[in-house]
Amino acid sequence: MISQQTSVAAMLILGGLIIGAVFIIRPKVLLRKRMNQIGMIGDGGASDKAESRRQKRIQEKVKQLEQKSRKQSRLEALRSQIMQAGLDINLGTYFVFSAIIGVFASLGYLLTGLPPLGAVPVLLIGAFLVPKLLLGSMADRRQRKFTRNFADAVDLIVRGIRSGLPINECFRVVAREFDPPLGEEFRLLVEGQNLGWTIDDLMARGIQRLPTAEYKFFAIVTQIQRQTGGNLAETLSNLSNVLRERKKMRDKAQAMASEAKASAMIIGSLPFAVAGILSVVNPAYLMLLFTEKTGNYLLGFGAFWMTLGSLVMRKMINFKM
Repeated sequence: MISQQTSVAAMLILGGLIIGAVFIIRPKVLLRKRMNQIGMIGDGGASDKAESRRQKRIQEKVKQLEQKSRKQSRLEALRSQIMQAGLDINLGTYFVFSAIIGVFASLGYLLTGLPPLGAVPVLLIGAFLVPKLLLGSMADRRQRKFTRNFADAVDLIVRGIRSGLPINECFRVVAREFDPPLGEEFRLLVEGQNLGWTIDDLMARGIQRLPTAEYKFFAIVTQIQRQTGGNLAETLSNLSNVLRERKKMRDKAQAMASEAKASAMIIGSLPFAVAGILSVVNPAYLMLLFTEKTGNYLLGFGAFWMTLGSLVMRKMINFKM
């Protein structure tokens, strides 16, 4: 009896699969095949092919940019960071300033009366970590300032192209109408073209100075459009819409992370607030941390773990898109 029920169930399942293959899957396969045949003959297929080729070229350009950034040596990467920060100094000047910061940091540490053994890590932190953090902060501030009005600059270029202006003249208008670093970057593009540089080389140098995703999109789209042809105004208009959507998403993410930032600021400031209150209420209780060697070690460990926790929280609540 059980075997008969099993065979009946198996026949029903097999019949269902056959019916599904005949009445559901096969018509979809035939429809997809017919649509592909029509696309190969009609204009839609040609446009889809052109669009896919353009997307492949854009992906190849992005991969090339990523490979170039990875192949940089440490000195080249440091030189790029100085350029991104907008500083007009060479590596020698940077190393001199780094050494000065490290020496002054170690001297300040020794003047506080803390154990001399801690002057060595303070020297290393002041000479290597602090300058890199300053460069990173300056570069991030400069890139945010560039990105803030970049979509408006692209819209201005689109309106100029649609009105009949050449793209070099549109770049000159952007350089005149916008403040640095946005206007300065387009001014360098105009001056470089006047000196005989190609637009590809100029934009490659611009990406080294401002390695933002928005500027990479603009450079790659412009280069691909010049190679393949087509409506540059329409392409840049679509790019402007993408940039505005990215900015909207970034602002939304920052708004959602504002609560976490406030919590991180409160948690980070609590030890200093409690120490300040204790220094007023009971100074002798708190001064043990500064007068005793064990207290000095506890202060050092506390500063290390607080710094590490602050960096972790900063990494968690900062979104780069």
